[in-house]
Amino acid sequence: MKQVLQNLKDGKTELAEVPCPGPRAGHLFIRTHASLVSAGTERMLLEFGKAGWIDKARQQPDKVKQVLEKVRTDGLAPTLEAVRSKLDQPIALGYCNVGEVIGSGRENPGGLFEPGARVVSNGAHAEMVCVPGNLCARVPDGVSDEEAAFTVVGAIALQGVRLARPTLGECFVVTGLGLIGLMAVQLLKAHGCRVLGIDLDPRKLELARSFGAETVDLSGGEDPVLSSKGFSRGRGVDGVLITASTKSSEPVHQAALMCRKRGRIVLVGVTGLELSRDDFYKKELSFQVSCSYGPGRYDPQYEEKGCDYPVGYVRWTEQRNFEAVLDMMAEGRLGVRPLITHRFPIEEAVRAYELLGGKEPYLGIILEYHPQMTQIGADETYRTGRVVALEAEKQKEIDRDSRAVVGFIGAGNYAGRVLIPAFKAAGAALHSVASSGGVSAVHFGKKFGFQQATTEAETILSHEEIDTVVIATRHNTHARFVCEALRAGKHVFVEKPLCLTLDELAEIQDTVASLPASPAPPKVMVGFNRRFAPQVRKMKELLSGVQGPKSFIMTVNAGQIPGDHWTQDPAVGGGRIIGEACHFIDLLRFLAGSAITRYDAAYVGEDRLRDKATLTLGFADGSLGTVHYFADGHKSFPKERLEVFCGGRVLQLDNFRKLRGFGWKGFRKMNLWRQDKGQAACAAAFVEAVKEGKPGPIPLEELVEVSRVTIHLASADDADYFI
Repeated sequence: MKQVLQNLKDGKTELAEVPCPGPRAGHLFIRTHASLVSAGTERMLLEFGKAGWIDKARQQPDKVKQVLEKVRTDGLAPTLEAVRSKLDQPIALGYCNVGEVIGSGRENPGGLFEPGARVVSNGAHAEMVCVPGNLCARVPDGVSDEEAAFTVVGAIALQGVRLARPTLGECFVVTGLGLIGLMAVQLLKAHGCRVLGIDLDPRKLELARSFGAETVDLSGGEDPVLSSKGFSRGRGVDGVLITASTKSSEPVHQAALMCRKRGRIVLVGVTGLELSRDDFYKKELSFQVSCSYGPGRYDPQYEEKGCDYPVGYVRWTEQRNFEAVLDMMAEGRLGVRPLITHRFPIEEAVRAYELLGGKEPYLGIILEYHPQMTQIGADETYRTGRVVALEAEKQKEIDRDSRAVVGFIGAGNYAGRVLIPAFKAAGAALHSVASSGGVSAVHFGKKFGFQQATTEAETILSHEEIDTVVIATRHNTHARFVCEALRAGKHVFVEKPLCLTLDELAEIQDTVASLPASPAPPKVMVGFNRRFAPQVRKMKELLSGVQGPKSFIMTVNAGQIPGDHWTQDPAVGGGRIIGEACHFIDLLRFLAGSAITRYDAAYVGEDRLRDKATLTLGFADGSLGTVHYFADGHKSFPKERLEVFCGGRVLQLDNFRKLRGFGWKGFRKMNLWRQDKGQAACAAAFVEAVKEGKPGPIPLEELVEVSRVTIHLASADDADYFI
């Protein structure tokens, strides 16, 4: 299918061929009829992409700070690679979509959206989209596709109006008369308010007057503050909606001057926020920033998992705001046809984006999609469109007799930045790559020379040429994909963790046990890369000559991750102990060279995230290991520090860059120019094992042992466990 993408590195917009999206529970599959280009948000993305490095940094100072912190811990080269990789990944444009439901994943929300239903959503500019049910709303029969495409933008305006709390007869100012501003004018008029619109564009001012507003023409030198005084009969306006996009703080300052005492100011657009206390103090003004379409936005429980808010407690969610906007359109109280200035078929989408950076005036830009396609045609397109052959640079046919022919399930940032390059460098033949949305699969597939991209994991699991599967998806899918790949006779490399529960671990063990002994069963590998780092290998070499038990202290200054991030969800990411601390349990297990016989965990406080803990490991040879995993440290402290005490000597490793020895004859230090956590060596060892028919680089018994211990520790309540 065709989809509009943009590269943030250079601002280039392209119409790409990508696989149709894959099925997801609680989501709808929608064949797009029309979509609206957001003249504000998408223009900002276009301008950011075209900006140089310095201008990009100026626009995102918080990101610059994060980059500098990463340089201090990881070094300059890895940081630059990470930044370039992030900017190089294309993003899907668009969030104002209307189309026809052709199917749904499991748990169709309330059964409200049967096939054939016409719905709006925040889906992208693509021929087919997959959108959570709570981000969709049914289109009334009296509303055309073109009109319905304005629903999401209208919901943004409506949420700003709701926060302003207008009442009948009040007077309001709308600063900035783009799509959102002009729709806000109409919504305020529908509330029975008098409205004053402010803008530089005479054409937009004329539209505002046609909707019943009075106007101020900034291009003609009119004073908005003075005009507002006359408009409000000298009392000051009751409220101001700022729907403009500017770096200046002047609109907020002007809004404060316009308002009466205890007036309300709501920022819907984007402005500078250098506020004057005096402006707000004397009048006791309220100032609020509106969040997109309304309550539920950016809440994964609401959007991804379909957990609606009770209407008795949250009357207006983002979905119910969609419905309200559509009702207003159906009743003729919200007119959007006058806002349409351009129409383009989807094949000419790039031309539409040229308008955003040009001089030709524009407002509402509609993209049109194949209205002649029948339901049968849509079904066939979806059925056959989930695999796309790639024409990549330097691509070559794969030798059918070669080994380590790899299919990647998952194409996120880590897979694209670290794992795929590592497997390519190790000599693996890259065959297929899958991602749920398809965009990242196509991007990394072309970049690294894969044969095809898909949104269907089954395509990879069932392909005869693929003998090795790399799993780099969200953690709750790891166990399922491991078992399915093993049953299909594929070697498996799974990015940590191996699984999330003891039941999943038992299923993996049962699956391995059920495989025929001859020929040699497929290999299982977990991406515990730190044991392959060059400095860790040096530590292992030094420790091999030490008799007696050792003491390990692993300090992880992990940093905070928001509680609503998927890695913190026990059912999806497993939490940070299972999701990340497993790395360090495996590292100590490797250096000790002895089985874990005792373990316990102590957690700091009663934080539900359980991301601040001390994990203690006892080994069969008498060695003792402690992992201090803390999410509440300062970023200037090393992120990962490992200390080993044994036989009157000490080893200290900081951030996999600086290794120091104290008391070691013939060894003082081993420093690297750049951080090396062993990812490339880890992939190379696995690929070699597959090609040469050798045992897996990490014995399966150790993988199971580390996984079992980690799962126990993640659920421990300051209790000791013995094996």
